[in-house]
Amino acid sequence: MTTITADAVFSSRGRATLSVAPALAIAAFASIGAGAIHAAAIGVHGEHRQAVIAFTIVASVQIGWGVLALMFPSRALALAGAAASAAIFAGWVLAKTSGISFVQGLDQVEPVQLADAAAAAMAAVAVFGVSSAMLRWMRPTSIGSSALGVSALVTALITVPAMVSAGGHNHAAGHAHGATNVAAAGGHVHSAGAGPGGGASSGAGVAGGGHVHKASVVPPKPYDPTKPIDLGGVPGVTLQQQARAENLIAITLLRLPQWSDPKVAEAAGFRSIGDAVTGDEHYINLAYFDDGRILDPDHPESLVYEPDGKGGKRLAAAMFMMAPGTTLAQVPDIGGKLTQWHIHNNLCFTTDGHVAGLTSGNGSCAAPLVKGTQAPMIHVWIRPHPCGPFAALEGIGGGQIADGQARLCDTAHGA
Repeated sequence: MTTITADAVFSSRGRATLSVAPALAIAAFASIGAGAIHAAAIGVHGEHRQAVIAFTIVASVQIGWGVLALMFPSRALALAGAAASAAIFAGWVLAKTSGISFVQGLDQVEPVQLADAAAAAMAAVAVFGVSSAMLRWMRPTSIGSSALGVSALVTALITVPAMVSAGGHNHAAGHAHGATNVAAAGGHVHSAGAGPGGGASSGAGVAGGGHVHKASVVPPKPYDPTKPIDLGGVPGVTLQQQARAENLIAITLLRLPQWSDPKVAEAAGFRSIGDAVTGDEHYINLAYFDDGRILDPDHPESLVYEPDGKGGKRLAAAMFMMAPGTTLAQVPDIGGKLTQWHIHNNLCFTTDGHVAGLTSGNGSCAAPLVKGTQAPMIHVWIRPHPCGPFAALEGIGGGQIADGQARLCDTAHGA
């Protein structure tokens, strides 16, 4: 009788059986499955070249080792596969706990998802399979075609769904940038990282949280409210800041048009401050000044209308205001360098709320005029603007900004 050794590829009785430790065969199939999942994930990470290279290497090693382990089982090959699988599993743990800092695209922590969990589990199976095979190496077993088929089927049942999941891998999971309340904004919502949060508003909140990513610098696109919002291209703006700014625009574009008709606004309590001569007429609603809501297009503190050239007025922007008593030092960070708050500390108003002049040299208003609120405010334009979607007005309409800041005019996204 012919003796079958562990290093033999096929049994002496023909090619219907494979002489390899069953545990090693299981490890080989698990490695092939894990490699297939990693191969499926390559395209999803196409924007990060280093991640693509890493996934390509991992997939090649896992698939290649699995095939070789089935065809040419040996102690040296088994140990090499165990070491590789252990290293890959350790890399997965590192990526999920602290990120792999030297691999762009894997340098930020993401939560465990189906695809990577399945691949990691298979890598662990490969390590344990090799370990078991090494313990029983001197007692090889011939594996029949039916046993191989079952092993392959089980691997496929796990691998195929994971491959499909890898093709739709969500880089944003766990640190989505979209605010809950802007989900209804359709194509305008961007959900790339830790989101704005609810803040005190039922609209697009601005309270950032979690870790900070820096946005990739790409050629900026002019702001066009009729197209998907993209405020990229500004160095120093994080992905979270960009997403918060984009989401605030998105919810404003969606909800602010309910005030398109000035008569509807007036019926809700809005009143003009009489500054139409400037070309931009502000309507304010005193009831919304201290109602606990901020950045909420359903309850905007002020609306901006422009003449439409036909004797009417066209809604152009919201001017959101913080609660009275808030200072510029207390405003939330919406979009970093993309956004800028301002105040008006030199305007005088009539008792019925109309702008009637400027303060004197000592900062007071001549009776019976009174100073208006000095709460910080910010514009969000729903029409293209030369200085971008958060532009302040020119001249006295521009107000005053925080000390040390330069007047924002975002020409990169200006129309």
